[in-house]
Amino acid sequence: MRPSGRQPDQMRPVSIETGFARHAEGSALIRVGGTEVLCTASVENRVPSFLRGKGSGWVTAEYGMLPRATHARGPREAAKGKQSGRTLEIQRLIGRSLRSVVDLPALGELSITLDCDVLNADGGTRCASITGAWVALRLALGRLVATNVLRQLPLRGQVAAVSCGLTAAGPVLDLDYAEDSIAAADTNFVLTADHRIVEIQASAEDAPFTQDAYFSLFGLAQQGVSVLFDAQTAAINAAEGL
Repeated sequence: MRPSGRQPDQMRPVSIETGFARHAEGSALIRVGGTEVLCTASVENRVPSFLRGKGSGWVTAEYGMLPRATHARGPREAAKGKQSGRTLEIQRLIGRSLRSVVDLPALGELSITLDCDVLNADGGTRCASITGAWVALRLALGRLVATNVLRQLPLRGQVAAVSCGLTAAGPVLDLDYAEDSIAAADTNFVLTADHRIVEIQASAEDAPFTQDAYFSLFGLAQQGVSVLFDAQTAAINAAEGL
């Protein structure tokens, strides 16, 4: 039995609330069990120097955790004067994941920054960030179309992410902290709604795991992201009155 009492293939409750940040071009507060992440999309009429004059836009991300997002206070990285390696790795993952489904030339010379701030952490914060950031991005792009800045949505599809792991209960979907901290293997799957792979992160914490175990985890991830894609679509439809 899992610590949460869930079945091996059962996600935690998922909800996505849009419009949480009133001043952002797009925002989504995503809750996956006890993990809560506020994702905001900010549009700027400029691009990084390496893209100037090339007719292409840019999508990037920043990630951070509030000091009491976890059981003990973590110092603000701004106070330390630098971001941790973990933070840099996660925000680069979020940026890559979102860019994988954006037609950057169709965006024009605009930049969109996705800020993902973890309010409460109970495992899977990077996956929740990717899933929620797509909603914030989609809303921001919809606003650009509605205001005639863009002719059409420069999106190639949906992207979401979910964690899976090997525990004493076997392969399980959507690890919370209690499971993640003791899992024999931990994986993060970033997948698109048309069944393509963006990125897979997988590591054994103790002994190597088998190919069969990996495919079991991949199958669970495919089930999990289908739940997340439905939640994303429902959030967009509710926000746009569809």
